[in-house]
Amino acid sequence: VIFYKKYIRPRAGAENKVHQKGYGPIYKGELKMYVYDQANELARSLKESKEYLEYKKAKEEVKSIPEMKEKIDEFEKIRYETQLLTIQGEEQNEEKMNKLKELYQILMQNPKVKEYFDVEVRFNVMLADVNRIIGEAVKDVLQ
Repeated sequence: VIFYKKYIRPRAGAENKVHQKGYGPIYKGELKMYVYDQANELARSLKESKEYLEYKKAKEEVKSIPEMKEKIDEFEKIRYETQLLTIQGEEQNEEKMNKLKELYQILMQNPKVKEYFDVEVRFNVMLADVNRIIGEAVKDVLQ
């Protein structure tokens, strides 16, 4: 839910007037967008993107088959655990790594699962790019 405040534009020699649409200040005759409006627009754009739509469709397809869903869920759980260990700088559990490789090889034999992983990567690359762009814009205050 987006909440808007009514802003008043002061004008010299005139009464203060509320913008006719009632949500945002006037800047040189145009409605000035705010960060939250732009974030909501970005969210809509992401949901309409080819990467998102393909990922959503592929995920629904593979998760609709119970045995495939179970194997993918197990793979993603182990993958998450190994990534967490890497981030924490801890040594990898060789048994988990072998189980991860084994599951990956089994899953990749199914063309639908392979497509799912491919579109998942493309979607995650897009998200990482968007995050990088946003981070670059504000890096001066984050350092």
